[in-house]
Amino acid sequence: MSILEAVNVTREYRMKAETVRALNGVTVRIAPGEFVSIIGTSGSGKSTLLNLFGGLDRPTSGEIRFDGRSLSTASSREMSRYRLESVGMIFQSFNLIPTMTARENVALALAFAGAGRQVRLEQAAELLTRVGLQNRLDHLPTELSGGEQQRVSIARAIANHPRVLLADEPTGNLDSRRAAEILEILAGMREADGRTIILVTHDQQLATRHADRIVRLRDGLVED
Repeated sequence: MSILEAVNVTREYRMKAETVRALNGVTVRIAPGEFVSIIGTSGSGKSTLLNLFGGLDRPTSGEIRFDGRSLSTASSREMSRYRLESVGMIFQSFNLIPTMTARENVALALAFAGAGRQVRLEQAAELLTRVGLQNRLDHLPTELSGGEQQRVSIARAIANHPRVLLADEPTGNLDSRRAAEILEILAGMREADGRTIILVTHDQQLATRHADRIVRLRDGLVED
């Protein structure tokens, strides 16, 4: 059974007097523990699909299913819990809070899950150690390199033990060496924890490095 599915999904947006169709009847199924790369040029619909998988958006028509259950009928509270517990998201721009240290940024994700302060700080340190930042716990984002900031965002994304990691152009702001390091970390999490990884990228070389399968999108359609 698939862990994530997009079934005949269409997503339209109104832009002034025009309707833009970002996805047009897309069906994609992701197996548990699979590493899938979604590639396409700008405007192909790949980030739209990832946002739908992450519960950040809802389709105009069609269904997104997690573990066989449709998210279409989920309440706002159920969707919030889905985003907190089931999926972790990693973004190109890192999305770290600039006034918080690396440890505090990761601990914040644990706070949303209701963990106490001391537990949050201890677990955040363990997570940062896992991504190789044990000596950078109390550094602010401005004191970290781009690659280190992305490692913090990965640690934050796995804080609540999600079954799926969704990475939207996670290496877009990094040089080739740092990009390769980030992909190695993601691949290692799949190997160590059995996590499902969905990577959105426009980089063909990165897409093929660790993925079991590549899904190509063009103009809102899956290419055969």
